[in-house]
Amino acid sequence: IITDHHLPAKCLPAADAIVNPNQPGCEFPSKNLAGVGVIFYVMSALRRHLRATGWFAEHHIAEPNLASYLDLVALGTVADVVPLDYNNRVLVAAGLQRMRAGRAAPGIKALLQVAGREAPRLTSSDLGFALGPRLNAAGRLDDMSLGIKCLLSDDYYAAVECARELDDLNRDRKLIEASMQKDALQILEDLSARELETHQHGVCLYQKDWHQGVIGILASRIKDRLHRPTIIFADADDVELKGSGRSIPGVHLRDVLDEIAASHPGLIEKFGGHAMAAGLSLRAERLDAFSRAFNRAVVPHLSDEIIEPIVHSDGQLPEDLIGLDLAQAIRDAGPWGQNFPAPVFHGTFQIVQQRIVGAKHLKMTLTRETYSSRVFDAIAFNVDLSRWPDHEAREITLAYQLDVNHYRGDVNVQLLAVYLAPK
Repeated sequence: IITDHHLPAKCLPAADAIVNPNQPGCEFPSKNLAGVGVIFYVMSALRRHLRATGWFAEHHIAEPNLASYLDLVALGTVADVVPLDYNNRVLVAAGLQRMRAGRAAPGIKALLQVAGREAPRLTSSDLGFALGPRLNAAGRLDDMSLGIKCLLSDDYYAAVECARELDDLNRDRKLIEASMQKDALQILEDLSARELETHQHGVCLYQKDWHQGVIGILASRIKDRLHRPTIIFADADDVELKGSGRSIPGVHLRDVLDEIAASHPGLIEKFGGHAMAAGLSLRAERLDAFSRAFNRAVVPHLSDEIIEPIVHSDGQLPEDLIGLDLAQAIRDAGPWGQNFPAPVFHGTFQIVQQRIVGAKHLKMTLTRETYSSRVFDAIAFNVDLSRWPDHEAREITLAYQLDVNHYRGDVNVQLLAVYLAPK
């Protein structure tokens, strides 16, 4: 029995059953399930079948309460960055409710502890930016079984030990990622005008010493910086490269790879994925040919609207509405996430203070009017350190989300920067 949620290839594997909402002929209405959501429904169907046949009664076994697994379903759904359609929002909301009530699995409680997150105030962004990366770090740098062991543990203290190891691995991952990102930006800077044309529409980068487990994160960083579909490659072995790609809205990455495979037979060894993320393997000597083919294949999918990054705003907020009440109301209206983002507002602000915290985050104190007594805390994550802090800038255009910030017992509104630029 195969369960999956990715877009299937034309030739399906031989199996007794394939459960995938995206396979041809599947009538399941929600096509955006993560893998954890697919198996949740498989287990629900199995329980229903066993109940109908009297299996539980015959064996004197209590029916499992599958709701007790919704914390894992929520975590997997958010961490896999699938669109939060109606069905996924129901699953994530139910899982968050269990976690906030203190009924999470010991492994999730342990991850919350090492991440410094408090269960009663948990949001979907905590799952995506605090718990998910720590679990993924095991698979990227070491062995994913450590993350599985953490989640399956029935002993909280054993889970904490696993969570601490995962936290250490995540710190190592951040250091490796920072080094690789520096290398990638240097490669782009050193490209000649002719070489740059090969990366004008679709970006392919490779360096021999890059870590295979971090190429997906690096692809996402470069994609965000250049606003172009990006594939990062690393050595899989002596003859083959592994690539991980991330795309921009409007360019379906798996479809692009499918077109390349059809027009250049044998160029790609294997590939898979979906619209915004995909992976592939190819022989090392074919990298240049693939880079050219990828650059050409992306062109028909681009338009002036697509290649220009756009920040959608819900409008400007009057100063009296920028406060804790609205921030908490928005938080309570979640879960927010992929394809269901929290409201974004924009405006012009004066910079009172700015400094770097946590190595690459810009912390700011802002005001709407010069010499105003009302100030706002703001933060921009993962800023370009060659541009920020900008002590020449006195005024900025800011697109932001309202966040509730808890710090040393104080609760305040904080502006989370989605976009900022000197005015």
